[in-house]
Amino acid sequence: MSAEANHSLEVERKYDVDEAAVLPEWTTLPDVARVDAAEHRALDARYLDTADLSLGRAGVAVRRREGGPDAGWHIKASAPEGKHEWHWPLGDDPAEDMPAAVVEALARWATGPFLPLARIRNDRVAYALRDEAGRLVAEVVDDHVHATAERGGTASSWREWEVELGPAAPTDHAAFFAAVDALVTAAGGRVAASDSKLARAVSGSGTPD
Repeated sequence: MSAEANHSLEVERKYDVDEAAVLPEWTTLPDVARVDAAEHRALDARYLDTADLSLGRAGVAVRRREGGPDAGWHIKASAPEGKHEWHWPLGDDPAEDMPAAVVEALARWATGPFLPLARIRNDRVAYALRDEAGRLVAEVVDDHVHATAERGGTASSWREWEVELGPAAPTDHAAFFAAVDALVTAAGGRVAASDSKLARAVSGSGTPD
């Protein structure tokens, strides 16, 4: 496994929605000309932290996720401008230990051992929102989440929509998200109470399973 990680900055917003909610017409958003066909992704992520939750207190999460186009080990760190993410590919063994490169990257926030914290399985449907030139303005995902807090045994589930800006997003992010907020509100959704699936899983704030 390479020690080099892919780094990206996520600028996104999550929305809580009921099971009966219907996706709005995304082409009414600024710069969005068309929506690609739905892409289904079955995701299974296992999160870890130290015994005293050092990563969580630092606003950092580490996970091993299977499924989807970015399966692998991920570190996410919250920042005022969004979430910084570092990604390493999976090894061949599903039971692999945390790679040394990931442990090294986490050292700025915490040292192991890193123990199971939560498992989050997500039935995701993704939609690419594109402009007239076919460039990615944003990606919308419709998530049906099933989570288990490994240390408390609490199981919960919920549905949420997530809108993440792409390379061709308008430069005025605030105005774009204001338009998204209005569209989602009209569809019966609301800005999510938590911007982290992990925090929600650990708190058990979804619907009890």
